[in-house]
Amino acid sequence: MSDPTWYGDPPPEDAAIGVGGWLRVILRGGALGVLTFGGLGLLLLLRLFERPLFGLHRPVTPYITKFVCRTAFRIMGIGFVTKGTPMTGPGAAVANHGSWLDIFALNARKRIYFVAKAEVAGWAGIGWLARATGTVFIERDRKHAAAQRQVFLDRLAAGHRLMFFPEGTSTDGHRVLPFKPTLFAAFFDTDAVARMQIQPVSVIYHAPEGADPRFYGWWGDMAFGPHLVKVLASPRQGAVEVIYHPPLSVARMGDRKTLARAAEDQVRAGIAAQRPVAPPEG
Repeated sequence: MSDPTWYGDPPPEDAAIGVGGWLRVILRGGALGVLTFGGLGLLLLLRLFERPLFGLHRPVTPYITKFVCRTAFRIMGIGFVTKGTPMTGPGAAVANHGSWLDIFALNARKRIYFVAKAEVAGWAGIGWLARATGTVFIERDRKHAAAQRQVFLDRLAAGHRLMFFPEGTSTDGHRVLPFKPTLFAAFFDTDAVARMQIQPVSVIYHAPEGADPRFYGWWGDMAFGPHLVKVLASPRQGAVEVIYHPPLSVARMGDRKTLARAAEDQVRAGIAAQRPVAPPEG
């Protein structure tokens, strides 16, 4: 069963893109394409040696992903700021989901492997990149629950730090939807549960001066292409801020629902400390 899409209030109509805007799209988009697909080509080449030598372990290629994502913000002109310290022990990180830019923001500082719904694997371009960078694809159907849990455990045993969005859908970036507890269950089903931690992460977008506060938000039926063009065309850019909160001990939480609520509370508090945040829904 797939997660419902969040729609919320419709975004304002985008302003017309003039000649200068299209020039920025061409220059920034071209540089971004060379960076992304050049990095992908190098990553796939290195994986030819990394995979047979290290199996699930990826000691080299995640650094390429980090470089590409951090440089992407420089090309787009978007400020990038982080606070707090990414955890180093076994476990996963969870964050609110407000934009496709989340992927760049969360990969730019920390070596992580995203957990995404299986449909993402089939998305043009994005699915290809996701597979190459080691994304874990999961089926939402409950009959696959046991197999999905084993995939999680295998990745954790290989030392991977997973990253997922417990809201199950993206929003306008100005709210945090209730965290679904389903994916948290796997972290209790391991011999290393006493050492497992979940690190909540708040991702906060600051729109360009004068733009709608939801400028970077990507939700509902928004198409990726037009949203990317809007961002690339903007003469002024804002910033993204990533806050790493203190990790939560899985064993001390007791159960998946308690863990999900505790992580949600920290993410929500992190956003509220920077700007007003919409109240919980549902």
